[in-house]
Amino acid sequence: MTTVALAGSTGLTESSILSTLSNLSNVNTIHAFARRDLPAGAKLKPIVSTDSAAWATRYPSDAQLLFSALGTTRAAAGGVEGQRKIDYDLALELATAAKAAGTKVYVLISSSGASSTSPLAYPKMKGELEEAVKALDFDHTVILRPGLIVGERAEARTFEAVLRKTAIFMGGVSGNRLKDFWAQDVDVIAKAAVRAGMDCIEGKEVEKVKLLSQSDIVRLGRTEWKA
Repeated sequence: MTTVALAGSTGLTESSILSTLSNLSNVNTIHAFARRDLPAGAKLKPIVSTDSAAWATRYPSDAQLLFSALGTTRAAAGGVEGQRKIDYDLALELATAAKAAGTKVYVLISSSGASSTSPLAYPKMKGELEEAVKALDFDHTVILRPGLIVGERAEARTFEAVLRKTAIFMGGVSGNRLKDFWAQDVDVIAKAAVRAGMDCIEGKEVEKVKLLSQSDIVRLGRTEWKA
């Protein structure tokens, strides 16, 4: 049985990962960080604090696997610096706390085009986070680089909403062939992340650092799998 931690649990990707984990018979405890209340259950153990800066101090000592899909928009954060506090600083603080607590496997939802040498702020920040968490030297580090994430978001992102509708339309008329190479359904990303992480825990993955591209995500996330 596996005990996991989830950094953020109410966002689009995080909530889908939480749902996927909740349905696994070999996951017995899910420590879920959140800013607002979550319903506790047989598996779910919420770690709730409106002050996310305190999350790292509350990292559980028994988590074998950490999933991180933390992220916000520049607009919601009030600028690039505010976005970096969540997407980079908080994510790295939790990863560092996980390493100190003995967590063996770290799974990061990054972004297509992430590169520490990018001239653009967002992919550069994501690339820098990838390099920082790899340097922590977990037994296994899995990094997913999805494209546009397709799903229903609570907040309005007009341009992204148009792209998502386009992706959904393309998927509907082509059986996903015209969509999957540039946009992936959030449940597919979540299933790929969980499967990749669990493969590491169960000794099925030998690579220390595993990078999953969009095609890898689609392959893992759409393949029938039961744990």
